[in-house]
Amino acid sequence: MVNEIIIAGFGGQGVLSMGKILAYSGLMEGKEVSWFPSYGPEQRGGTSNVTVILSDDVISSPIVSEYDIAIILNQPSLEKFESQVKPGGIILYDPDGIHRPPTRTDISVYKVDAMGKASEMQNQKAFNMIVLGGLLKINPVVDLEHVMMGLKKTLPARHHGLLPMNEKAILQGMEIVEKVNISA
Repeated sequence: MVNEIIIAGFGGQGVLSMGKILAYSGLMEGKEVSWFPSYGPEQRGGTSNVTVILSDDVISSPIVSEYDIAIILNQPSLEKFESQVKPGGIILYDPDGIHRPPTRTDISVYKVDAMGKASEMQNQKAFNMIVLGGLLKINPVVDLEHVMMGLKKTLPARHHGLLPMNEKAILQGMEIVEKVNISA
């Protein structure tokens, strides 16, 4: 099984961190993994994306032109990557940064109001974990136990006290993700 995933948004939204956590989670499960970040010199506030490939077999190249899953966190990323999702693939987006939602009818589209939930939780830093929870609900590419291990690996030891809050955010994302019906 291969999952080719693009995560795209503005710098500061946790795009690269989410990708790194997915990659570490895959490693913890014994999968072949590729993590390929791309960002401008602005990094915080500029656009950034990361391609993560999780596979049961050897990955021949980290360069991908079409994706199984696109996690989209802003309008410029939707405009760039919507057409690059394979037919039958998935787009997961946060509606906060999107003014023209996805329109394709040959893919599954889901939304997760991660920004709203992070505000409700009074923790903007939980945003990306809420989005990750949405992904894990609709397509469990890795299991929660390994996500928590990957999160522990990526967070500095001084932030390990935040692990329960991050797990709660992931579970919240699993609860609030919803399928979007797009009519032709």
